[in-house]
Amino acid sequence: QVQLVESGGGLVQAGGSLKLSCAASGRTFTSAMGWFRQGPGKEREFVASINWTGGITAYTDSVKGRFTISRDNAKSTVYLQMNSLKAEDTGVYYCAVRTGFRGTTTDRTLYDSWGQGAQVTVSS
Repeated sequence: QVQLVESGGGLVQAGGSLKLSCAASGRTFTSAMGWFRQGPGKEREFVASINWTGGITAYTDSVKGRFTISRDNAKSTVYLQMNSLKAEDTGVYYCAVRTGFRGTTTDRTLYDSWGQGAQVTVSS
């Protein structure tokens, strides 16, 4: 079981930026990693995923051009840079690992380790 800890959440005005970090206790260099979010009254949804080398990424349409996922395998850490934030980006952001799978993964049911979540609130 991989332990994941998110950090970097907070309150920001619309148009601002935040950078989330997710540190893993175990090795994740052969694993896909991703970010999901759950807004008020909504189901948890896919945001971004990155393959094992960091060379391939995937994003949900609503964040393309605004969010960037990256990883540092030496530190077992994944990041989510969020720019031009909108009120609808508000929610709890979760990082996740699909252990042993090298490609990107958009399906939340395929991930096997999850962080506790970081609150992101965007005011307008």
